[in-house]
Amino acid sequence: FGTHALLIVTLTVIPATAAAQSENDATREDVYPPLWDRAPESLLDFLVKDNKIVINPWNYEERLGVYKNMLNSSAKYFTAFGSRNFGNILWGLPLQHGWQFRTGRLADPSSVTSCGYEDGDLLCISVRSWWSCMNYYLAVIPFLGAVEAGLFGQLQYEIEILPPEERRADFCYSVADCRSRNPNLMDEWKAYFEVNKPGSPETFSSFKMDDALHLMWRAHVSSIAYALPKFQDSLKYVSDPEANFGEDWANAVDFIAATHFSTDLQTTNEFQAFLPQRMLTEGDVLPSISDFSPQQNRVLLSMRALHKANQLTGGLLLKLWQKAMSTEAGRKLGRKLIEDLASS
Repeated sequence: FGTHALLIVTLTVIPATAAAQSENDATREDVYPPLWDRAPESLLDFLVKDNKIVINPWNYEERLGVYKNMLNSSAKYFTAFGSRNFGNILWGLPLQHGWQFRTGRLADPSSVTSCGYEDGDLLCISVRSWWSCMNYYLAVIPFLGAVEAGLFGQLQYEIEILPPEERRADFCYSVADCRSRNPNLMDEWKAYFEVNKPGSPETFSSFKMDDALHLMWRAHVSSIAYALPKFQDSLKYVSDPEANFGEDWANAVDFIAATHFSTDLQTTNEFQAFLPQRMLTEGDVLPSISDFSPQQNRVLLSMRALHKANQLTGGLLLKLWQKAMSTEAGRKLGRKLIEDLASS
């Protein structure tokens, strides 16, 4: 059946990614991730030891600093898309990470340690957190891909990423290490950062946002696909509703990615408003979670339905959606229908 019909059918279950219109003014401080001003501004703001820049991604401020450095160093590519680097499509990553921190999703869900808790080490990121481990592949891997692509120029020091206390074999810690373990993932993130590097076939003047969004989302989806089976066992530490939500969100990203959805600062803040402001617990039953807005309840229920529908069709629903999104006209319609559904 026709593309428009497919879009309508899919959108009966697709997550309402565009939540209530945010009233955020892009000049307000709360549009940034928590503690953004405290994150390292440059690579030399991290610990430099034994001719290495040492980064601890199990500390919230330092992982945030990884994002801040990628945003700062890629700002020159986005000058045509608004002032103050607000048009940079990498904003989606640190804003999502900030939401995870703010809602307690980076803390130790097993409660065995005080990692991530206010009465313990608030800035600690727990390796037992499903969200923090998934996010590693959307933070450290993109960063090392950017290093390899030359985004930061010729570095006088090597980059060393510190390992967690557990599960060390589930992560990689340098450009060479990550390239040997995850060559395809490194290639995809490197390709994103190389899309408009000086000397490449493309030039600044012919920069196409749609091309950049395609490469960014392709790498983003690949990171999630690689990390999902690896950290499946971490979901045992959280409630069933929270585990379902995590997997529903990962599934929804595949559908959102196909539309080349913009992840600049303002759009991400507007569309992140629907995400739950706390961890889900065993007593939470959709769509009747009392301290969530009707819209949040509806969006979480929609994501649940979308995930189930995609599972029941053996992934066919996603394939049909991706086919419908294979043209710019289709993607434009997809984005508009998502926005219309959300604002209805």
